[in-house]
Order: sequence, then C-alpha cells, then structure tokens
Amino acid sequence: MAHHLVRGLRGALRILVLRQQSEPINHFIKSSTRNYVSEMRKSAFEANILRLIRNEIQYELDRSPPAEPVPEFNSFMVDERPGEQWIRLSRKFGENEEIKIEVTMFDGSVPVKKDDDTEDEKLHLTLIVDVFKGGDTDVLEFVCSAWPDSIEIRKVFTRGHDRIKDQPYMGPELKELDDELQDSLYDFLEVRGIDDKLAEFLHRYMMNKDKNEYLRWMEKLKSSIQKK
Repeated sequence: MAHHLVRGLRGALRILVLRQQSEPINHFIKSSTRNYVSEMRKSAFEANILRLIRNEIQYELDRSPPAEPVPEFNSFMVDERPGEQWIRLSRKFGENEEIKIEVTMFDGSVPVKKDDDTEDEKLHLTLIVDVFKGGDTDVLEFVCSAWPDSIEIRKVFTRGHDRIKDQPYMGPELKELDDELQDSLYDFLEVRGIDDKLAEFLHRYMMNKDKNEYLRWMEKLKSSIQKK
C-alpha cells in the first residue's frame, strides 16, 4: 500500500514538473502567435489606408491637376508659403514705400441666389495690407475682405512695427465713416494695385493653392503611414 502511494506521489510530482517546464514554452508560442496575427491585421489595415490615399491622390490629379504657383502678379511678388494657410505679396511703391499683404486661404462664404433661384456660395478671403513708409514711422494697416471680384475695406488704423506687442485702437468699421473719406481710402489702395483685379487673381490663386495643399497633406499622410 505504502509502495503504491509513494509511486503515485512521484508520478504526480513528475507531471507537475513537466507542466511547469512546458508553461513558458506554451506562453511563448501563444504570445508569438498573437503578435503575428496582430502584425498581420495592422499590416492589412495600413495597406488599405494607403490604397485609399493613393486612389484619392490619383483621382484629384486626373480630375483637375493643380498648376504651378504664379510667382508674380502685376508689381507684386508672391510668396506661396507651402504647407501654410496663407500667402504673402510684396512690392515697392514710389521712393520710400513698401507694401506687404498677407492673405488667408478661404475663411468664409455667403450664400447668393443664382438666376434660376438656386443658391451658390460666394467665397471670402481676408487680407491684411501693411504700408511701410520707412524709418520709425508707424505702419498703416488695412483689414480687408477679398470677394471673387472686389476688395472691401473693413478697418484701417496705424500701429508700431511689432505687431505682437502692439494693441492699437482699431477705430470704427469703415462703413461708419464719411462716404468721401471711404472713397479716398479705396483710391489710396487702388493706386497701389490693391483693387478688384487683385481680388480676382487671389481667388484663382487660392483655388489652386487649396488643391496643392490638399495633395501635399495627402502625400505627408501617406509617408507617415508608410514609415516603419
């Protein structure tokens, strides 16, 4: 009886030892299998995203490929600012004036009715026009709206050269001023080339930039997903 009991205990201990020895191996196999399956799923998921991105890029290129950005318009040099949501125009005027214009990409719209009573959108750009007279003279700044075929002045004021630190009084809305003064300020800008033709150019330019930036964004997205 005792002999059978001792032999049974030895057998149980042998089974326990073998089970403990095999557990790390089984855990490693299960863990490796899970990691392999996880990597396969991740790879398939990323491959699908990349396929969709490539399809979207190709669709946009086939539908309406973007043009090369125009570097100049009339007397203005155009800085495209790739990857950013604005551009800068600059020019000299007269002997001592420098004009810089910062233009946002499309930042708003208003509904307009067409002849068939359907509604369309009239897109909006914001322009910050800075006129520098040289030296320590304050900057004359105009805040404008550019519609597809016109420039609208919203504010005009003076400020120092450090825009970040300056908090100038910006005055009333332009439409609140005397009509003759309003007309004179529009004439001031038009003489410097900031007119309806510039508004038309900027809308065409920003349409093209919008396309370029979208494709650039898609390419960066694709590149980031492809990185290991």
